[in-house]
Amino acid sequence: MDAIKNSSRIIPAVAVPEGAGVTVYRTVGTPVLRDYDPFLLLDHISSNNPDDYIAGFPSHPHRGFTTFTYIIDGHMEHQDNMGNSGDLGPGSAQWMKAASGVIHSEMPKQENGLLRGFQLWINLPATNKMDHPEYQEYSAEAFPVVKKADYTLKVLIGRFANSSAPIMDNITNVTYFDVQVQPGKHFQHPMPIGNNSLLYVFEGEGQLNEQTVPLHSLVILDSEDNSFDFIAGKKGVRFIVISGKPIHESIVRYGPFVMNTREQIDQAMQDFQSNNFVRDRAWIKHD
Repeated sequence: MDAIKNSSRIIPAVAVPEGAGVTVYRTVGTPVLRDYDPFLLLDHISSNNPDDYIAGFPSHPHRGFTTFTYIIDGHMEHQDNMGNSGDLGPGSAQWMKAASGVIHSEMPKQENGLLRGFQLWINLPATNKMDHPEYQEYSAEAFPVVKKADYTLKVLIGRFANSSAPIMDNITNVTYFDVQVQPGKHFQHPMPIGNNSLLYVFEGEGQLNEQTVPLHSLVILDSEDNSFDFIAGKKGVRFIVISGKPIHESIVRYGPFVMNTREQIDQAMQDFQSNNFVRDRAWIKHD
């Protein structure tokens, strides 16, 4: 990854078919950016066309990482083989530490209208890959919102100023904000030193370091002082800002399995095929 650390890099999202035929806009997890330690994948779903999302994400496994799903508009239903179920509505989110193994589905609970949201895959260190799984679901009201004259910020993971999200990541220290900036105004923020940080624009456009950042673009944030100054365009801008502590371990991935060695991937496949995949039960925790 050292080749991309010399300046802020803008990466356009790529439309990718996922699940049973859902169209997602992917930035992390493509040949251009396979991962950005500790982040393995960032998908953005945004469509008014039910043909783009109605097929959903039928039952599938995960092992070796954590997923964070944030729904902005629409409804998704979660079900897993441990008996957990949940309805993710507008502004809500789900933190699912798959770790040793979870089999679940994510299906739209709507047949028309706008479905919009994100899913982020966060890697786990080798010492945590086979931890007990955890599942937590939070309503929109659970997340604090910071309102300033120039911007509004929703704290989804971690802390911002004096506001703390209900989700704290003690393994990779992830922070995740949804930021809306007024037209022509600035959003300035220092990122944690030593972290890998990124920004993804999903409404409007703006400028960073005199570079225009268009809609559906990811920016890898890198500066000597670890801070950035984003200027909204004439119609304003909305983006997510994500930061995390890199793990610096080997990554071997095969579909929904992310481990450290090929042997561990083979074991995950063998466990799944022999119905020995889920080893521990994850109970749902609501806000």
